[in-house]
Amino acid sequence: MKIYILLIATAALTLAGANDTFLVRNVTVHPVTGPSVDNASVMVVDGKISEIGGAKLIVPKTTKVIDGKGMHLYPGMINSATEVGMSEISSVRESADTNEIGQFDPQLRAAIAVNPSSEHIPVTRANGITSVMVLPASAGGGEGRRGGGGASQVISGQASLMHLDGWTWEEMAVNKSAAMELKFPAIQGIPARFAEMAAMMGMQRTSYAEQKRNYDKALVEMHDFFEQARRYQKAKAGKDSNLKTDLRFEAMIPVLEGKMPVMMMVSKAKSVKDAVEFADREKIKIVIAGVDEIGDYTALLKAKNIPVICGPTLALPNNEDDAYDQQSTLPGQLFKAGVKIAFATFDVQFARNLPYQAATAVAYGLPYDEALKAVTINPAEIFGVSDRIGSIEKGKWADMILTDGDPLETKTQIKHMFIKGHEVDLTSRHTKLYDKYMGRQ
Repeated sequence: MKIYILLIATAALTLAGANDTFLVRNVTVHPVTGPSVDNASVMVVDGKISEIGGAKLIVPKTTKVIDGKGMHLYPGMINSATEVGMSEISSVRESADTNEIGQFDPQLRAAIAVNPSSEHIPVTRANGITSVMVLPASAGGGEGRRGGGGASQVISGQASLMHLDGWTWEEMAVNKSAAMELKFPAIQGIPARFAEMAAMMGMQRTSYAEQKRNYDKALVEMHDFFEQARRYQKAKAGKDSNLKTDLRFEAMIPVLEGKMPVMMMVSKAKSVKDAVEFADREKIKIVIAGVDEIGDYTALLKAKNIPVICGPTLALPNNEDDAYDQQSTLPGQLFKAGVKIAFATFDVQFARNLPYQAATAVAYGLPYDEALKAVTINPAEIFGVSDRIGSIEKGKWADMILTDGDPLETKTQIKHMFIKGHEVDLTSRHTKLYDKYMGRQ
């Protein structure tokens, strides 16, 4: 009986291994970190890329072979800030886990709230996105167009980089504590195009003086929290026997040690400057996210080696006197200044549009190769996982998409997708509805 069970287990393991061991041949490989290679072959063993060679790459006869003739192999794309898996229907409170209460919640981790069965996951995958950075708090509202959550929330918790495949969040996690989300305060008003609507809703404009008082108070509260966390860190290092464990300050230790970056949610140029000054004072590593305008601070970001997560490029400017193409030209402006960029949608319903966001930036000055890097290797480097994902290189996980053309083009179809070498079903709610109504008699 024991031998019989052992044989079944061995057969199951062999079958599981076969699912993530295969060869893609006769394909144009786009590694992203190097030049494209025509008529190439990529061998994947146990979910990792083991060899990249010519069409005559020798492999065992039992190896599954995928013929990619006429097709292109790209690394899977990474959406650097989303609510995928956290929010299903935003208007139904029970289906959204992005509005925690509390001003400072660094102990919260987005990964554990991700729903692997979310309908948004296969829809997002269908456009070539294999990984997403999941935010612990809502990305709607707050300063500018992004950075929401609770009205008084400052530190929302830990953003998690997740694969879009897996039975559980543990299987999906690439880095469950990839960054700490912080909503940087701002002095802001109601955009002119919303002023009439705001008046009809009875919303009152806050005076500049009052906003400035609130802004200064928020900065003091942020500094005080970081100082408390630093004192806790020192007490723990000194093995203070009277120290009581505080989960909030425990979560801040990787930030204070520079092991976890802080994703600063800002949009205005003035806020960018203040966020950099705050980071210098607190001696923390930061990533600027959701910025709408950059002003004259590109040189500052370059000098400090601070990357930027760009938001939607097809969005309207916030102010009526801003240039109509302000959002579209921003990525190219940052790149020309030498700032490393990545793209994000900061939502759930349009997370699938990530490649088109990058494509729009190309039309407004961002070099194509840099746009492709901004949805692949750049976010992997920014969040410290470039040794595992982000490009097609030997030793990395086989997060890849096989396409019939350029993945940034709307007409391109994803023919095969692999996450950690496992081929993922590209069926989604959209394809099911398409088939249903196309077959209607």
